[in-house]
Amino acid sequence: MSKTLFITGASTGIGAATARAAVAAGWTVGLFARSRDRIEALAGELGEAALPLPGDATDLAQQEKALAALDEAYGGVDAAFANAGRGLHTPGILEGDPDDWRGLIDLNVTAVLYTARAAYPHLKARKGHLLMTGSAAGRKHISGSIYGATKWFVHGLAGNLAEEMRDWGGRCTVIAPGMVDTPFFDEAKPDKLQAEDVADAVMLALDAPHRATVREVFLMPTG
Repeated sequence: MSKTLFITGASTGIGAATARAAVAAGWTVGLFARSRDRIEALAGELGEAALPLPGDATDLAQQEKALAALDEAYGGVDAAFANAGRGLHTPGILEGDPDDWRGLIDLNVTAVLYTARAAYPHLKARKGHLLMTGSAAGRKHISGSIYGATKWFVHGLAGNLAEEMRDWGGRCTVIAPGMVDTPFFDEAKPDKLQAEDVADAVMLALDAPHRATVREVFLMPTG
């Protein structure tokens, strides 16, 4: 019987690459993102193993509705990947826009909490797996980085939830890549990590035997 993975930020980059890798490994996937056209196109590519779920990750009710639809479609949800995130248009305390900070926190912090909240009942029923996209920026101090601070939150939350989830047989993993060549950046970064590299890290954690929890996968561009 195939397992089912819910992915936020599934329309491009790491989310889309993870969906492809999961389906190739025999999983069914729920593709959650605001871009209906993109996730419907990806679902068309992946066939019956993928369900497009248009929605906004910063809305708890929309995530709960999407997970309920995914559960109904495939008979359960075994894993959820809180992957949606963004950077800042203008970083820094003095130069930055406080409204931009709010948007950053809404997606990088609050939406991750919402994914955990919405997914928990489904994961508890299956002794499932919660994954989050952290960052190398969440493992070191970077001068003035507000974005990095949001990723420190993700790393802390993942560790805390891993402690809680093990009480009921669940697992939690933070995936922490360095720079990845995705639409996150305005210019291509062909010499950096590719989205497929991060997807492979997700699958490494998911494929570990249930007795083993991979708490963190940290990957950096070579050189």
